[in-house]
Amino acid sequence: MFVLDLRYYVLLVIQLLVFAVGVWAVVHAVRQRPDAFTAVDKLTKAKWLAILAVSALVILFLGFNGSGFLLSLIASVAVFVYQADVRPKIDEVQRGSRW
Repeated sequence: MFVLDLRYYVLLVIQLLVFAVGVWAVVHAVRQRPDAFTAVDKLTKAKWLAILAVSALVILFLGFNGSGFLLSLIASVAVFVYQADVRPKIDEVQRGSRW
C-alpha cells in the first residue's frame, strides 16, 4: 500500500511541476511579438499559444495517472519542445546575440 501511495504522490509532484512549466511557457509566448515566431521559422504565435494552452490544461486535468497518461506525455513533450527549442531562438532574435 505504501508503494502505491508513494507512486501517486511522486506522479502528482511531476504533474504539478510540468503544469507550472507549461503555464510559464504560455506566459512567455503571450509576451512575445508575433513576428518573432515567423522570424525564427517556427509556427505562428497563435498556433503555439493554442498548443501550449491545451497542453497545460491536459496536464492539469488528466495528469499522469490512468488513461490520461499518454495524452499528458504528449502534452509534456510539446511544452518542453517550446522551452528547449522555440523560446531560446525567440529570445535571441528579440534581444540579439549575447556574444
